[in-house]
Amino acid sequence: MTTPSYRIEPLFLPASLDAAEAADFLEFSDLSDALALELWGNLDRATPRKARLEGWRDDEYGKLRLFFVRLDGRMVARSWIRFPQQENLQDAFLRVDVLQEFCGRGIGQALLRHVEALAAEDGRSTLQSFTEHAPGFDPDGPGILKPGTGTGGVPAAARGVRFAVAAGYTLEQVTRFSALDMPPSDGVLDALEREATGIAGDQYEILGWTDRCPGEYVEQMAVLMSKMSTDTPAGALHYDAEVWDAKRVRHVEDEWKRTGLESLVAVARDRASGELAAYSVLQHTGEKPWLAEQDDTLVAQAHRGHRLGMLVKVRNLRRLQEDHPEVERVLTFNAAENDHMLAINLALGFRPAGYDGEWQRRR
Repeated sequence: MTTPSYRIEPLFLPASLDAAEAADFLEFSDLSDALALELWGNLDRATPRKARLEGWRDDEYGKLRLFFVRLDGRMVARSWIRFPQQENLQDAFLRVDVLQEFCGRGIGQALLRHVEALAAEDGRSTLQSFTEHAPGFDPDGPGILKPGTGTGGVPAAARGVRFAVAAGYTLEQVTRFSALDMPPSDGVLDALEREATGIAGDQYEILGWTDRCPGEYVEQMAVLMSKMSTDTPAGALHYDAEVWDAKRVRHVEDEWKRTGLESLVAVARDRASGELAAYSVLQHTGEKPWLAEQDDTLVAQAHRGHRLGMLVKVRNLRRLQEDHPEVERVLTFNAAENDHMLAINLALGFRPAGYDGEWQRRR
């Protein structure tokens, strides 16, 4: 049987949202929102237009290429591929999506072959992707495909799962997507903070800032942020240790601002040594006023066991309540096998809201 051929067009990013050449980008953004609504029924996981435009631009750390297919003049499918430029030079990260009413026509296969060929041309031998799965299934029940980690799972019959398996990808890890309704229950933060402080004692102080790390801590933040690539569970997914310095911290902070994010940062500082022992980032954008997103949280290995993860998360949630009382919920993502961080989130009131399958294919 001959697979249909489709015209795969590149997406060119405009200078701004109101530029004359922005029409394709705006339609692509609408397609991305429609795909999110099909799966989740809301736009919680959809990136706002401004954040897409700025976040998709190339920089010294990564290059992104985006593509689409039109049928009868309408964008109905998309793909993208990201090429890391500093570490993970053998890797490419890709994704293919097709609106439900246009599935089964070979569009997804054509898009996948196209981005895989681009990866091969660039010398990338390890391909990674992810599938999204709304709640309503038991990740440990029947009909579940288990990942290489053995923890969690995704529905084996799901369209994205069948597509990935047929294309030769292996499910290496499952990520739990969780949501916290705001504000937290009365007294929950107070009780958790008292308990954690009782364990941490007076060895640490909890500090915070918005958007930009004070100069006196930026080198230490670079050390902590580099550990996100080595000290968090990744199963058999290939990730190189990232090299961070003050320049890279400032680059990320500048990107956050360009994409319209306000970033609340809380850190735990060892009073005796002056060393930063933990950090957590909580982000909010005026384009999605009902929502905040929990970004990185990390406790350096030498300082674990003192409930610092709880303390920095509580500090940020208090600040969020004070500064943005309009926020209705907070989202976060954790590896299904990350029992410690999941326990913190459950204690705070986060509830499972879905799962992502993390896939890999080695050439």
